[in-house]
Amino acid sequence: MQAEERILEQRLIDLLLEHGSLMDELRLVRSLQLPQCYIAAGYIRNYVWDRICGYSGRSLHDDIDLVYYDSTHLSPVRDHELEQYLIAVTGNPKWSVKNQARMHTRNGNPIPYQSTSDALSRWPEMVTAIGVRLSEEDQLEFCCPHGLVDLFGMRVQRSPYFSDHVYYLERISRKAWNQHWPNLTIIS
Repeated sequence: MQAEERILEQRLIDLLLEHGSLMDELRLVRSLQLPQCYIAAGYIRNYVWDRICGYSGRSLHDDIDLVYYDSTHLSPVRDHELEQYLIAVTGNPKWSVKNQARMHTRNGNPIPYQSTSDALSRWPEMVTAIGVRLSEEDQLEFCCPHGLVDLFGMRVQRSPYFSDHVYYLERISRKAWNQHWPNLTIIS
């Protein structure tokens, strides 16, 4: 890992440790014992952007994305059951659970993803492809196939592994991130 990435990773650790409810959610998620399991995407990204911009107490995320990789249990029923469990335990209806071992079909890719990291690398924006989990030793661990430079640089750009440029542009427009964080750089 390069020096800059190590610095950014420590910065992310410091920010996340200050987010009490996220830390509680990470402990709960760890108890599920799902393989290659992370809380990912907008929940992490938006929190970091808010902190960089000096905002506090905002919940500008549509869901809490829980991603994992288990090629032995591909039924979406399992994901639904996990969502319902997390909603019941936390009282938060925003949970969204997706086994990345089957998401290639939803995304129109003929070749299955090989891991959670492989799946995240193919998400539309590089800055969204960030996951965090809590190890058994209570250490934060990350799945960031594109690194953290875009996150802390407040830059949005399409993943090199996501080919649908039109969808990417529509998503950027629909999310209206630059209205919430005016200092974002969006590369279209």
